Amino acid sequence: MEYLGVGVSPGNVPVFHWRNNVRVFDKRLMVTELVLRCLVCGLACVSIFLITTDTEMKEFFAVEKRARFTDVKVLIFLVAGSGLAAVYSLMHMIRCCMSVMRKSVVLNKPLAWAIFSGDQIMAYLIFSAVAASVQAGLLSQFGEPALQWMKNCNMFKQFCNKMEEGIIISVILCLLMVVLSILSTFGLFRLYTNNNHKC
Repeated sequence: MEYLGVGVSPGNVPVFHWRNNVRVFDKRLMVTELVLRCLVCGLACVSIFLITTDTEMKEFFAVEKRARFTDVKVLIFLVAGSGLAAVYSLMHMIRCCMSVMRKSVVLNKPLAWAIFSGDQIMAYLIFSAVAASVQAGLLSQFGEPALQWMKNCNMFKQFCNKMEEGIIISVILCLLMVVLSILSTFGLFRLYTNNNHKC
C-alpha cells in the first residue's frame, strides 16, 4: 500500500504520509505564482512600450498637431500603474526563485500578510487605471454626442489603434493581477486552517 501514500506503522496501523503531498502542492503553487508574476512583468513592459511610443502627427490647415500619450492624462496613470506592477512582480519573482532554490516554499504569517496586502493594492491600482483608460478610449473612439464631445479617433487612427492595443494588454495584465491576488489570499488563509501541519 506504499504506492497510495499510505505506509504501515510498526503496530500495523495505516499511516498517511501527508507531508509529501503538501510539499508537492506548495511547490506547484510557488511555480504557478512565479509563472504568473513573469507574465505580469512581461505584459506590463509591453503595455508601457506600446503606450509610451504611441505618437502620430497630422496637419490641420497648415498647423501640425502631434498626438502623444501624455495628451490623454489617464494613460499617464496607466503607464505609472503598469510600471509599478512590473517592479512589484520583479521583486516577487526574485522572492519566488529564492524560495524554490532554498526549498522553503512555506510562508510565515507576516510575509503572507505583506504579500496579500501588496497584491490587493496592485490589483486595485491596475483595475482602476485600466477602467479609466477604457473609458477614455471609448470616448475617443465614439465621442459623446449628448455632451458634444467629438470623436478623436477619426483624425488620429494610428494613435488610437496603438492605444487600443496597449489597453487590451493592460486588461489581460489586470486579470492576471486578480488571479495573483486570489492565490495570495489562498496562501494567507491557508495558514489559519485548523490543521497545524508543519512541513
